[in-house]
Amino acid sequence: MGFATAFYNTFAKRNSVYVTSIFAGAFAFGIGFDVGVSNLWDSWNRGKQWKDIRHKYVEGGDSE
Repeated sequence: MGFATAFYNTFAKRNSVYVTSIFAGAFAFGIGFDVGVSNLWDSWNRGKQWKDIRHKYVEGGDSE
């Protein structure tokens, strides 16, 4: 019961704080999920992506 009371008094008592915390949590989750999936994709496909093989096909330095 103590957790529920603390949660209510901290987040849900005022609607503006409740809605703001939900939006902030959703935004943080979205950024974290995107970064995590991108890192997983890069590790699974290491050596097969353009950023890994670009030096074989492009002459000169990294001018892009």
